[in-house]
Amino acid sequence: MPGNRISDLQVTKYKQLRGKHTQEVAAAKTGISVASARRIESAVLLPSQRPPRNWRTRADPLQDVWQSEVVPMLESAPSLMAVTVLEELQLRYPQRFDGAVLRTLQRRVRQWRAEHGGDREIFFAQVHPPGRLGLSDFTVCDSLGVTIAGVVLPHRLYQFAFAHSGWRHARIVLGGESFQALSSGLQEALWMAGGGPEEHRTDSLSAAFNNLAEQQELTARYRELCEHYGLRGSRNNPGESHENGAIESRQGSLKVALEQALLLRGTREFADMEAYGQFVAETVRRLNARCARAWEVERASLRPLPVRRTVDFEEVDARVSKYGVFTAKGVTYSVPSRLIGHRLKVRLHSAHIEAWLGGVKVFECERLRGSVQDRHPKRIDWRHMMPSLRRKPGAFARWVMRDAMFPRSEYAQAWQRISQRLSEREACRLMVNLLDLADRANVVVELARVLAALGERDELPDIDVLRAQFAPRPTLMPVVEVMLPPAAVYDELLEAA
Repeated sequence: MPGNRISDLQVTKYKQLRGKHTQEVAAAKTGISVASARRIESAVLLPSQRPPRNWRTRADPLQDVWQSEVVPMLESAPSLMAVTVLEELQLRYPQRFDGAVLRTLQRRVRQWRAEHGGDREIFFAQVHPPGRLGLSDFTVCDSLGVTIAGVVLPHRLYQFAFAHSGWRHARIVLGGESFQALSSGLQEALWMAGGGPEEHRTDSLSAAFNNLAEQQELTARYRELCEHYGLRGSRNNPGESHENGAIESRQGSLKVALEQALLLRGTREFADMEAYGQFVAETVRRLNARCARAWEVERASLRPLPVRRTVDFEEVDARVSKYGVFTAKGVTYSVPSRLIGHRLKVRLHSAHIEAWLGGVKVFECERLRGSVQDRHPKRIDWRHMMPSLRRKPGAFARWVMRDAMFPRSEYAQAWQRISQRLSEREACRLMVNLLDLADRANVVVELARVLAALGERDELPDIDVLRAQFAPRPTLMPVVEVMLPPAAVYDELLEAA
């Protein structure tokens, strides 16, 4: 190969092959060029017996500046890059050093650092006994381009892995790296594995560690979680991701496996979150199949699990206001009007919330989180508001939470057209009737399509026509004719018997 010296073994092999083949064939089988083969045949000594070369084949372009200028620069700032040194030489000596000198300068700088540079950090490979270490980490997966019902899904994946076998578990996370996401993912992984490791390691997760304290202390909730499962919580040093390498490398392999599976699938569109979750679980199952033998060894070394899981939610108190809403963590949620005035115990899970009154769960919905664009989002279920809107339709026009309650964008666009072309009283009544029709007939999607078609034709909806269109079909009772046989038939049967 070009740039590699010919060894004594290659010379011996070439001479053996030369007795049976031509010069070209023997050189190809040895892995050398024909010109090198000619030099071998004319040489008397083996390559190792030749005296070392002590002369240059061309003039040193750095001879005048290396000791006087380049070496002092490297001694004062050992981390200088060769390209930076070359740019400085070009400023000092215009028209003397071109870009072709860079490769020579890089080799000389690397050689100088090997002889005179400072000590470099050594990485110590670790041995992980079975059942000793489990690791957790989050990774952003927006680059996968997954869409749910046509909407791009910004999300993360929580991943837990055992260092010895590489067995892993992944969970979709909507929002940030919260304690709820860490607790839910870790507990799911441990119960799927059937046991726990001795030590659980994370990076500098704010969900698990108080990074602002003078001393690195586990937060109370994370400490209680580890104590419940008998884990010893630990973390790597801030900024030293290689100390968490057993999980960092698997984050990359997981995203590569998901990307390849999406390419095979042919589409990145999923009907709902459940379908995407099953897709992630199937991809993880295939990855775990590669380490099945090592996993059997590690599973036998895991510690037993406790009798039950611990809580994986945060509980806050919230009072339902007279507007039929309550606020939790800066997010406004609507509830059925029968809960107005009650104080609820709201449990904030990773992906959903639950509202409890006494010991009864009275409400549940998906959890929303604030963002830079919308710091205080609202989740207003229009069905909660319909009983009051039917009685007071005029309140719809200037209702504070009106824009957040539309079930689909087609209804909001219809309201814009209606409010511009009708009086306020008529517009409110028509819009409330449309929402009431969608609620009573359960035709939210179908009515939205009709409203979109009317919008394309720039027509206003007619509530009487729409009620007739979506009215339930009348049930027709079938006419059953009963034919009774004559009584003489039974006499004939009796005689035959």
